[in-house]
Amino acid sequence: MTSEVMDRGPARVVALRHDNCHVHPDAMTTQISSARTTPAQPFPIGHHLRQWRQRRHLSQLDLAGEAEISARHLSFVETGRAAPSRDMVLRLAERLDVPLRERNVLLVAAGFAPMFSQRPLDDPALGAARQAVDTILKAHEPSPALAIDRHWNLVAANAMVTPLLHGIAPDLLAPPVNVLRLSFHPQGLAPRIVNLAEWCAHLLERLHRQCEVTADTELLKLYHELKGYPVPARRTPVATDAVVVPFRMKLGDDVLSFISTTMVFGTPIDVTLSELAIETFFPADEFTARRLRAMASTLRAAPTKA
Repeated sequence: MTSEVMDRGPARVVALRHDNCHVHPDAMTTQISSARTTPAQPFPIGHHLRQWRQRRHLSQLDLAGEAEISARHLSFVETGRAAPSRDMVLRLAERLDVPLRERNVLLVAAGFAPMFSQRPLDDPALGAARQAVDTILKAHEPSPALAIDRHWNLVAANAMVTPLLHGIAPDLLAPPVNVLRLSFHPQGLAPRIVNLAEWCAHLLERLHRQCEVTADTELLKLYHELKGYPVPARRTPVATDAVVVPFRMKLGDDVLSFISTTMVFGTPIDVTLSELAIETFFPADEFTARRLRAMASTLRAAPTKA
């Protein structure tokens, strides 16, 4: 697995992919929703390829050069005058950095069977991966860590997460628990986050980039939902000498300060694994480290429920 400080993109060889696309989610909504909700015949492969190429801000000449095909042939594929082979679909998808889930869509649109499986995390075939996730979460104690899916829904968490969620509105903790909604909601963590404007601005920026990379309509809905919560705007830009955006939250009379990293599977060929990420939080100061160790001792001393 690989890790990257403070940011997460769809699971690939590194934790975050820096694409050359800067379309704001507000502008993307009409394009994506029309492409996915029109109850007409499925779009041909050329339509899909053209949309992904435009999202990546590549010309036909640029993409053809990267895929080592002629621009004329790519033009024919996009306009439906030529049918791509299975290998060409996969090659173009690779050059366009298309998520595995959407590569299956491209294959089907071109008349081929999906290539990438999508199993639940508790499937026996993913046993080794699930064990790796559980091992990382447990080993990260006494610091909090959690695993999330592509829509930021909680998949698993270690024992140190629960004490931080004490007093949260029960409906926000009902599955599926969305960790972004938990941060922004006034009945969630928002009243406890000391640097709420800074932290939420950072999360929105991450989600913005994820919307650009994946063109996922559910993420777009989540983005607009989060923008509707009463979160103050960031008044000042991040300091030029800052190295990370900290997460600072009140816990009783204390203020805990964290820095976060994101881990992903480096070479996934399963859709579920490609969309799974582990968010790990490290104490940003000695006080937080001591407080976490004390909380862990309390948890270990508590009687186990039958």
